[in-house]
Amino acid sequence: MAARPAADRRRMPQLLRALVAALAVSLLLTAGAAAFRLGPVELRPVPGNPAHALADREPDPQEYDPARRCLRTPRPGVQRLLRWLDRHAAGVSWGTYRCERWGPESASLHAEGRAIDWHLDSRDPAQRAAGKRLIRLLLAPDTAGTPQALARRMGVQELIWDCSYWSAGRPDFGPYAPCYGRDGRTRRRRVDATVGHLDHVHIGMTKAGAMARTSFWDR
Repeated sequence: MAARPAADRRRMPQLLRALVAALAVSLLLTAGAAAFRLGPVELRPVPGNPAHALADREPDPQEYDPARRCLRTPRPGVQRLLRWLDRHAAGVSWGTYRCERWGPESASLHAEGRAIDWHLDSRDPAQRAAGKRLIRLLLAPDTAGTPQALARRMGVQELIWDCSYWSAGRPDFGPYAPCYGRDGRTRRRRVDATVGHLDHVHIGMTKAGAMARTSFWDR
């Protein structure tokens, strides 16, 4: 077997160090997300979940609809979700619409009126427990085993809370980028509470959900 060229031998330690560094960043991000990590093992069917009554119907598609522009017109599905939250969850609304654009064809879901900021402070034990109950209800499977059943039925496509992020199609929460430095270490104690979503749950909806055209709203 031919010996490796000297240049290749010198490059091997560099490649190894790069791989170790990448693995370390990945582990740091995973550890940071564990501060609020709702894995599939924890997400068992929740008694009384309204999604159970719809378990025999075809699940709504899991999709992510990005926002592109500012639309001030109130969305009927968003208004109905607000009323549902008022009745079934602790907390209070901090609003829905704001014209928040990132580029010519890119905007926050708030810009299209498809997101709710729901005040629950993750640093307060009682509010943290209430927030976890709400998120477990949204992401728990129904009696037919459909994952994230209520979120799908309502048209919820995105959740951000306590420096953690979930979007449609993901099995679990991951780290929310504004709460982490380039080295992957959490900045949770230094990040602004609202920027890091420590003090509220961001609930984003699909276009169909925002227009009340998903199975939960058209019953």
